[in-house]
Amino acid sequence: MERKNAWKDYKEKDLKDLEKLCKDYRGFLSLCKTERECTKEIVKLAKGKGYISIEDAIAAGKPLKTGDKIYAVCMDKSVVLFNIGKKPLEEGLNILGAHIDSPRIDIKQNPLYEESELAYFDTHYYGGIKKYQWVTIPLAIHGVIVKKNGEKEEVCIGEKEDDPVFCITDLLVHLAGEQMEKKAAKVIEGEKLDLLIGSMPVNDNEKDTVKRNVMAILKDTYKIEEEDFMSAELEIVPAGGARELGIDKSMIISYGQDDRVCAYTSLAAMLEMEDVDKTSCCLLVDKEEIGSVGATGMQSRFFENTLSELIELENGYSGLKLRRCLKNSRMLSSDVNAAYDPLFADAFEKKNSSYCGKGVVFSKFTGSRGKSGSNDANAEYLAVLRKIMDDNKVNYQMAELGKVDVGGGGTIAYILSLYGMEVIDCGVAVLNMHAPWEITSKADIYETKKCYMAFLKDA
Repeated sequence: MERKNAWKDYKEKDLKDLEKLCKDYRGFLSLCKTERECTKEIVKLAKGKGYISIEDAIAAGKPLKTGDKIYAVCMDKSVVLFNIGKKPLEEGLNILGAHIDSPRIDIKQNPLYEESELAYFDTHYYGGIKKYQWVTIPLAIHGVIVKKNGEKEEVCIGEKEDDPVFCITDLLVHLAGEQMEKKAAKVIEGEKLDLLIGSMPVNDNEKDTVKRNVMAILKDTYKIEEEDFMSAELEIVPAGGARELGIDKSMIISYGQDDRVCAYTSLAAMLEMEDVDKTSCCLLVDKEEIGSVGATGMQSRFFENTLSELIELENGYSGLKLRRCLKNSRMLSSDVNAAYDPLFADAFEKKNSSYCGKGVVFSKFTGSRGKSGSNDANAEYLAVLRKIMDDNKVNYQMAELGKVDVGGGGTIAYILSLYGMEVIDCGVAVLNMHAPWEITSKADIYETKKCYMAFLKDA
């Protein structure tokens, strides 16, 4: 079943709307490179559309009514938005669920050291990466440092034009004969991903003169002591903003498009929706890249607890109402798929691959090999979604993640499906997935937002 290229459908208005969406998206990507930065910007945009915090809604003590817009935040790393519909919550929600964390390199809690008069940060990579892709490129440091008195220092070094950047070094090719014989997974070891941060010593005869100079700069700039790294969350990400790619400017290249391309289109769809029959929900969570664990991951009770508070505001909480609400909900697990790359065709099965430019991707199941770890959506749900997409003139395609025995992956879909709700993975095809710089098609971004709006309206 050949799917047409979405670009061939577009009229002048479509192209104008597409470019506006993608320009805003590039701005979001350039500004939001960590889950904390995403959450902060999402809350700002939501407030601009009339959303209020769950805490303010509880304090007001007023019953929920149609049209109320509420958001909740978990530890500044996950956020959920609700647009209250005409139907009771017990009849379910239409949920768009994405994640806002991305593969990266984290700085350890005891990171700063000097070796041969060079200063480094010791690191630990986060999520599934090809380690060799992270060497010799300009890198930035984003995050927070929290002092014992509770003061929080936000850190962002490497993004402004006059900022320094950082780098993980690699062995020169002239001396790399033995290194080049290693398998790709071993070419760069995890403990060799340390970040070069300085080389200028202080002018005395004591030891660690470069390290002490680095610490003096950090103390002067951020008023921190070395022990403050113990209560810091500092992330190493590629330096530089999102860019248009291709002579035709038809694509976007940026860090973090898995899964911020789906998070942003989910948010954009959510903020544009007004009157809805079923309550709309946009759920954007942390920790998906390491198994959705922890207090801010999808396996936590953050979403369930927030929904319980909404039910209490509506007409009084009961466990049965909560369970009915979850069971009667429908969800698009808004996550990316692997775009077919003709240069690596052996990893794909062409008939069941997703392609750049052919619209939003539905994945009936994910997992690996024998569908291990997968949510496998019901055929009945797929039929409903096909009708919604066709009725709303959304270009879409169906795909798996590569050949059956080659590999695979997972999303948050299986976690929400445990409540008995209907869930399917649905998002954008990505080239270079999990690399420092990932590529998407503007047409697919546009079609994905259209898909999400149609789902919130008609599911």
